[in-house]
Amino acid sequence: MKLALPDLEELARLPTLAFPDGKLLFDATRACLGFPLVSKGSIKVFRAFPNGREILLYHVTKGQTCVVSAACLFSGMPYGASAVTQGPVELQLIPPATFDRLMNDAGFRRFVMAQFTQRLSDLMALLDAVVTHRLDQRLATRLVAHEARDGAVCAMTHQQLADELGSMREVVSRLLKQFADEGWIRIERGSIHILAPGPLKRFASELA
Repeated sequence: MKLALPDLEELARLPTLAFPDGKLLFDATRACLGFPLVSKGSIKVFRAFPNGREILLYHVTKGQTCVVSAACLFSGMPYGASAVTQGPVELQLIPPATFDRLMNDAGFRRFVMAQFTQRLSDLMALLDAVVTHRLDQRLATRLVAHEARDGAVCAMTHQQLADELGSMREVVSRLLKQFADEGWIRIERGSIHILAPGPLKRFASELA
């Protein structure tokens, strides 16, 4: 059962901060600025590597929090990951000292630990996908997820998909062309139209 954020006076007094699309909120080397509570938009949390590649860890959307930030606050260490807004974002930022006090509240503590549990499950699923599934199946899975959430159009570039999958744009472009040749998708500039979700789902469900 998903736990809701408790109604606490200290949270109600926090100002709402607004950020534009593409704003880097933190990177791996920074000390933690606080614990974010997202009320609008989406934040991508990812690991960036020296060779320029990235791997998506998770998205933070309304009602969710960033467990990388919580881990940073618990340990006093730098973030170890980066976060960037995807579209306009609004959030409240709980300062470190306030976060420490709120962890004494049983409801807030349960909320934070429930977020940890869910994120750990998501990261285990990501690890399972990386280890047991081919890149083409992981790409098909990502397209199916977008089709289920947003309809028949995946409004992402080849580079964005490559970043989410921890691969290279050229490799993803080649796989997308194979899917297009099968008649499963139609590729347009900045978007991918899903023409045959059934075959994509079947392909995605096959173990490598």
